[in-house]
Amino acid sequence: MEKVQEENETERWERPEEITESERDIIKETWARLYTNCEDVGVSILIRFFVNFPTAKQYFSQFKDMEDPLEMERSSQLRKHGRRVMGAINSVVENLGDPEKVATVLAIVGKSHAVKHKVDPVFFKILTGVILEVIAEAFAKDFTPEVQLAWSKLRSHIYSHVLATYKEVGWTQYPTNSV
Repeated sequence: MEKVQEENETERWERPEEITESERDIIKETWARLYTNCEDVGVSILIRFFVNFPTAKQYFSQFKDMEDPLEMERSSQLRKHGRRVMGAINSVVENLGDPEKVATVLAIVGKSHAVKHKVDPVFFKILTGVILEVIAEAFAKDFTPEVQLAWSKLRSHIYSHVLATYKEVGWTQYPTNSV
């Protein structure tokens, strides 16, 4: 039974459900409100990511030894990376109606993280989960099941595109469902 469940989980991530037009609108509306405070939201996401998953810091020489969230918050390098993360997500959200552009943006992100930075792709699954947590908290009363579903689908799309790029470049250490 566990094996079947693992295969279904992997398949869900590798073949995400289609995002409908109304879900694209939901994502864009939610994102527009969040993106107005881009830098602070990006920093919040990264701090939560690094505090909850400290092994992810191994890929960041500039702040891998930082333990204190306040120190992370003041780090110009972390702020810069937060802006990059938010910018990449913004590019995806802005182009949700154009699957080729979305694929291109995520292929660039995936390739640089696979080839240049050698980041385990499972961290994309984790990071997108953290992003959903931050969105859910920021819009607690508005985070309806429809909003959650739309963002969950986007999360799956991001991860599946990134994972596909990792496979294309020959990444051999595929993620497990244990994280």
